[in-house]
Amino acid sequence: MSSIDHIRSTPGYPDGNWPPPGGMTLDDNLADLRRHADDFARGVGFTFTVLAPDSSRVIGCVYLYPTSSEESDVTVQSWVSADSADLDVPLADAVARWLATDWPWERMDRCGR
Repeated sequence: MSSIDHIRSTPGYPDGNWPPPGGMTLDDNLADLRRHADDFARGVGFTFTVLAPDSSRVIGCVYLYPTSSEESDVTVQSWVSADSADLDVPLADAVARWLATDWPWERMDRCGR
């Protein structure tokens, strides 16, 4: 949670409600992870951890949430930690390419990207 300000300034987090300004407790984080796992199991949302290119260090997350909107099939959000800020745009672009080639959605809401 050392990157709260950076994450909140990332395109796709316009409401400024996440992450909480004071961070998340371990219990809050565990509940969040369980919710994402449940969404994935039910096929209503897909959350992925992003690892640094040459290590197992977590540097961010990708969220894919199908939508019934007339404008898009899926809402796509991603963030990286402040110390990996240079990877933010390359990650978002790589995710867009991945969705275009390997997922069934045709109309992506990239949340301002």
